[in-house]
Amino acid sequence: MANLIDRIVQYVSPSAALKREHARRILAYYEAGRSDRLRKNRRETGSGNAAVSRAGSTLRQQARHMEQNYDIALGVLNTLVANVVGANGIGVEPQPRRADGSIHDEFARQLLDLWKDWGRKPEVTWCHDWPAAQRLLARTWFRDGEVFAQSVEGNGPWLDHGTRVPLSLELMEPDYVPMEFSAAATGNARIEQGIEINAWGRPVAFHVLKVAPGETGFGMTSGGGQTKRIDAGRMLHLATRHRIRQLRGVSVFASVLNRFDDLKDYEESERIAAKVAASMAAFIKKGTPDAYDAPEDTEQRQLKMRPGMIFDDLRPGEEIGMIDTNRPNPNLETYRSGQIKAIACGTGPTYSSIAKTYDGTYSAQRQELVEGFVAYATLSNEFSSRIVRPVWEKFVALAVLSGAIRVPADVIAISLSDAIYITPQMPWIDPKKEADAWAALEDRAYVSGPEIIRKRGGNPIDVLDQQARWLREKEARGIPVNAADPQPDPVPEPEPEGDDLMATALLEGQRSIGSALASLASREQPAPQLTVHMPGPGKPTMKVGRRLADGSVEIREVEIEEPDDEN
Repeated sequence: MANLIDRIVQYVSPSAALKREHARRILAYYEAGRSDRLRKNRRETGSGNAAVSRAGSTLRQQARHMEQNYDIALGVLNTLVANVVGANGIGVEPQPRRADGSIHDEFARQLLDLWKDWGRKPEVTWCHDWPAAQRLLARTWFRDGEVFAQSVEGNGPWLDHGTRVPLSLELMEPDYVPMEFSAAATGNARIEQGIEINAWGRPVAFHVLKVAPGETGFGMTSGGGQTKRIDAGRMLHLATRHRIRQLRGVSVFASVLNRFDDLKDYEESERIAAKVAASMAAFIKKGTPDAYDAPEDTEQRQLKMRPGMIFDDLRPGEEIGMIDTNRPNPNLETYRSGQIKAIACGTGPTYSSIAKTYDGTYSAQRQELVEGFVAYATLSNEFSSRIVRPVWEKFVALAVLSGAIRVPADVIAISLSDAIYITPQMPWIDPKKEADAWAALEDRAYVSGPEIIRKRGGNPIDVLDQQARWLREKEARGIPVNAADPQPDPVPEPEPEGDDLMATALLEGQRSIGSALASLASREQPAPQLTVHMPGPGKPTMKVGRRLADGSVEIREVEIEEPDDEN
């Protein structure tokens, strides 16, 4: 039924009234599209760039504050960096190929040697090696939402690269590319949030501050607010984007910052309450005036609390009252666990990694790891494609152009920078089960040996080199290749025969009389007379044995006359 406004709109513009009625009917099918007193139905009506322009800098500053002042926020960042980049960084395994498709191993090793040399001083300050630089880039990416790095190429008197390949990186936080540097401030319609784009929206240049905001010190007293234009081909930009055509990134903490604040305040309140409860023990409760009979000249009493003390100075009408604050709160851990689970859902790491709570069955723990490492692998792939791979391609090109390496004639030029990027892999919960599973897969040719090594975060070339050198060292020292393998049985020594057999039994004590006789009886030869001295009570005796025709042995015992002392 049309209301007064609908009738007025219908009178002025029938077509507009028809659109209003059509929209009303559509919204009637979606309750979430209507606002009422129970549902606020907040909306985001701007573009991705507009949303980041309004809140990007604020979110970045809050995320930095949380990293500095809240342990859980710091733990989330540490977990992300450790599982996305890892302790040794994302590795590179060169894959230059010949015309027949085979990998040129010698040239790959030369590239890898140069890469290791460059990894010692990859950036202009020489403060970080390549794994440390990757971790810094990743941390800035997660915390601030984006990170920049300029590639400085070629030799010159103004920069010492410190490596054989003339390439260095200048790492930059997002503050270096001012968010407010846009068309309204510059008059250039193609500049948006410090990034210059073409008609298709592709970045072609970045406008970077010469001095970071708030930076002071040597060489930084001038140039504040001045920018320089850096071509997009020399700038690496890694950003967390959630909208199409979004230029700048948003912190991974964007959706959980309020939860961080609430949880931090709640934990602090509980800590203070627990301290108060521990500090206050008891009080003296006084009764009604008629029951409290205090002398007129009574001095102020000083009651000092001591462990195990007994109050023996209470006056008529007084009693001891205890303060019970119900602290620590037994529900704190439950509430905290629920909030950390929500934080893990919004940021990416697993709950166990953030809360440092590792319980449950093997299957449950492995399922959590599997799901967590799907998210880590996605982030690792993005980091590799935006940071590691561009740096590797520039490195190979400069290594060839600078003469640091000579390309063999049989290497295909288009495959010079081909490589496999080794990202952190899911750790083993039960090493024996995991190792047996991988061994079974390799035996059935479902996976290859190099793939297993990469899954363990290693480089197959390095592993083979180390294993070959180790085997040579073990062989040189006479150590078995694998002591766990069954060793060949030692060659048995020939058994003594005849009198020698009896002498061995008597002198060494290694055989019993019965086994000696049985061994002698089993031989196909005439049996010699066998005498054995058997000490015992009474007169000494002698056992004499000989082999009969049917192969059996006849044994009889004979007393021995002791010799006279004179003889």
